[in-house]
Amino acid sequence: MKIRYLGHSCFMLVSQAGTAVVTDPYGDIGYPLPHVHADAVTVSHGHYDHANVAGVDAAAVFCRAGEFAVGDFRIRAIPSDHDDAGGRLRGKNLIFTFQADGVTVTHLGDLGEPFSEARARTIPQSDALLIPVGGRYTIDALTAAQYIGRLRPAAVIPMHYKTEDLNIDIAGPDAFLGALAGKYPVEAVQGAYTPAGGENTKIIILQREKI
Repeated sequence: MKIRYLGHSCFMLVSQAGTAVVTDPYGDIGYPLPHVHADAVTVSHGHYDHANVAGVDAAAVFCRAGEFAVGDFRIRAIPSDHDDAGGRLRGKNLIFTFQADGVTVTHLGDLGEPFSEARARTIPQSDALLIPVGGRYTIDALTAAQYIGRLRPAAVIPMHYKTEDLNIDIAGPDAFLGALAGKYPVEAVQGAYTPAGGENTKIIILQREKI
């Protein structure tokens, strides 16, 4: 499986057989969503920066808890909270897990819950964990570090943080990288990333594809 970063919390996952799934396509966030084709789109919650399904040419949309299949992907979505008040502030959020080619990728959406063992136990062991780190509307860098320390995924790909041209008021990647300084190796990747598993966690900084 290959993981391409289209910006914010939007990724395209492509299996070896060519099945493509896009996560959380965004609307007007300061830069345009690339025009892409996919077999399915997943939406963690209905906010404008995660639910622009009209921006993707896709055959199916998954936006509720449950188990789904598209091509050779097996997809599972479980409910969580978008905030630290049981969803009373910003509503609910879906955590999606994708399996294909013997690889497991988990996308936490706009998870806003403080770290807890109860929540961590609901998140499967993953070859790649796509985790929000920008704070304000999601968990922040320190909370993300807690989840990573407990889950120990093979690869961590941060998302939902301040980048060039983004017009949303959230923190950049420095706080996240600082919170994990010296704990895990960091690798910057341009283009697609292929999860390879392994016992040791590493941080993958994916460059946004401007296509």
